[in-house]
Amino acid sequence: MPNSTPAASITSHPTIKRRLISMVYESLLALAVLFLPFLLFELAVQGAHTPLTEHMRQCLAFLVMGAYFIHQWSREGQTLAMKTWRLKVVLPGHAHVPLRVAAYRYVLSWMWLLPALLVSYLLDLQHWTALGAIGVGILAWSSTALFTGNGQFLHDKLAGTHIVQLPAPAKKPKKVAA
Repeated sequence: MPNSTPAASITSHPTIKRRLISMVYESLLALAVLFLPFLLFELAVQGAHTPLTEHMRQCLAFLVMGAYFIHQWSREGQTLAMKTWRLKVVLPGHAHVPLRVAAYRYVLSWMWLLPALLVSYLLDLQHWTALGAIGVGILAWSSTALFTGNGQFLHDKLAGTHIVQLPAPAKKPKKVAA
């Protein structure tokens, strides 16, 4: 049975800029999350660079990041980067984001990159042009927040989730020196 979350009632919608900056920080933290699994994988395949091992690397990244994000979103509604920027994923009417909704949101969040990666592959874009296509894709997806009606990105709109801005923590009173 869904529970209302009091935290959602004392929050506001974060700016697009704040969410994008948090995502940059999130991408740096994702490298840390991927480090050990990739180290173990590289030892197992002895650094091979065959088409099969390249696809296995991609699958490993997708699965490891999925486990991290789905776990964090369904447990606390926040990753480490989201905690730093006081952002939280909520599902209105629920105390926590259910696992299935967090998984659905994770798959949908790949729309930030998937169309650009597909275009890069189909057009055989290399290096800077491929990176440029990914940048354009990220800008295009971030612009979806302008059209969803509530400032949320399209993947949140489709998943029924919201990113909310948590209030700043109360400042501790200064101690007066005796």
